[in-house]
Amino acid sequence: MKKTNAMRILDSAKIKYDTKEYADDGEHALERGAAEELAKKLEIPVECVFKTIVMRAETKEVLVFCQCAAHEINLKKARTAAGVKEVTPVKQEELLGLTGYVRGGCSPIGMKKKFRTFIDTSVMNHEKVYISAGVRGEQIIIAPKDLVAVAEATVTDLILEERS
Repeated sequence: MKKTNAMRILDSAKIKYDTKEYADDGEHALERGAAEELAKKLEIPVECVFKTIVMRAETKEVLVFCQCAAHEINLKKARTAAGVKEVTPVKQEELLGLTGYVRGGCSPIGMKKKFRTFIDTSVMNHEKVYISAGVRGEQIIIAPKDLVAVAEATVTDLILEERS
């Protein structure tokens, strides 16, 4: 198995993790459907899958948000957590140059530069979570406390509340 940058960082930090491959169909739409499909392929609850969202503040600062893939990000909560007035998703064509990762394979670990990172509090509800390994078709399975530590992340509420 070829090691990704995220895996090499975890190895050098002596952090335990596992990996799991899945068939990558090339579909990485922002809709929730992509997360459900990934969870089905891996035969895991969708609540254990955490997606990485790269955003830019009005100050041009790049920010990384990692949250349960079953939910939408609450932009107001993201702005408050980062202490900025605006956040907008980084354009897909900019992602590789900024992070070293492609859409659908963006990991909160091992980007080209160290960006401030925020992980949703729901991460702590799980024994293990799944994050992108840094390539499409492979996930890293990691303990939440280890993810938070290696990403040097702030744990904060990012989830958009569901309306009933």
